[in-house]
Amino acid sequence: MTDLAAEVLEVLPQEHAAAPHLLFRLRLSESSGERIHAIALRCQLRIEPQRRPYDELEQAGLTDLFGTADRYASTLKPFLWTHATAMVQGFEGSTVVDLPVPVSYDFDVAAAKYLQALSGGAVPLVLLFSGTVFTRGATGFAVEQLSWSLEARCQLPVSTWRALMDAYFPGGGWIRLDRSTIDELLRYRSARGHTSWEQTFADLLPPAYELQRAVTT
Repeated sequence: MTDLAAEVLEVLPQEHAAAPHLLFRLRLSESSGERIHAIALRCQLRIEPQRRPYDELEQAGLTDLFGTADRYASTLKPFLWTHATAMVQGFEGSTVVDLPVPVSYDFDVAAAKYLQALSGGAVPLVLLFSGTVFTRGATGFAVEQLSWSLEARCQLPVSTWRALMDAYFPGGGWIRLDRSTIDELLRYRSARGHTSWEQTFADLLPPAYELQRAVTT
């Protein structure tokens, strides 16, 4: 049986990809002396929000996810971020492999909302591994499953995530709307003669702010 351990060496924005990905550079080590022919690696990435502090501005941005700060003792729980896969080539002893992790900028996704609310520091992550290991066997090769206990923890710098988002969505973001709402916005934009969505929302926001002030005073 193989005896594998995993360590995250660094996290980098992936350049020149069709969609935004982070590259998690992993060191995989095998201590039993087995020759690894290949690994079909699967990974579940979970955010552990209870492992870092939050300032007042961050707490305001996290209200939708965790409620107010006085509730954090019961609401700050690990949650799923995303899944990723990679094929690991054969090695003996240890090897370094890049795990590409897709990243969403959709603010309806809890992880994107969480990351957007952070002003700095790092995101505590745990990587839970599974998959299939191919080794040398009596008939030429053997197949076994990765141990469910194989995991690694790391800190993803918020600046790394922001650099990735700035590279793919410079100065912008994504908000998902119902089709009926989009149709109404299109009609409003055409009626007002706006040439961009920025102009459209700038025209809509001042009345919304006035209404908010009227309700709160």
